[in-house]
Amino acid sequence: MTPQELAEASAQALWNDDSASQRLGMVMERLAPGEATLAMTVTEAMSNGHGTCHGGYIFTLADSAFAFACNGYNQRTVGQHASITYLAPGRVGDRLTAVCREVSRQGRSGVYDVRVTNQDGVHVAEFRGLSRTVKGTHLPVDG
Repeated sequence: MTPQELAEASAQALWNDDSASQRLGMVMERLAPGEATLAMTVTEAMSNGHGTCHGGYIFTLADSAFAFACNGYNQRTVGQHASITYLAPGRVGDRLTAVCREVSRQGRSGVYDVRVTNQDGVHVAEFRGLSRTVKGTHLPVDG
């Protein structure tokens, strides 16, 4: 398999068991080794007391993009630490897009940045995730 095919197959295997991302209406828009783009439309059920998107949903979208980016090497990888900075509110009806890019991957550790924007290109949030590779794979390994 090419690195691109491996990233896509690993993502599909992960997606098949990812009820949270699926039930929130997330869609995978782009996958590549160390990269993932996911999008989600903010629903009324995701709004908070201020009438804007609850930050937890924005975090979840970014975290899902992070998961698909760092799991694209057919190695089970989990989040070890993550932080987010909210820059602008998401609103009901907004289509939020999370673009994750690998910054560093050394040994079992990785660093990933996720930029969340809305349909108008407004920068909604910036997320940084630190990953850790654990035992196991998403796909069978020959050998």
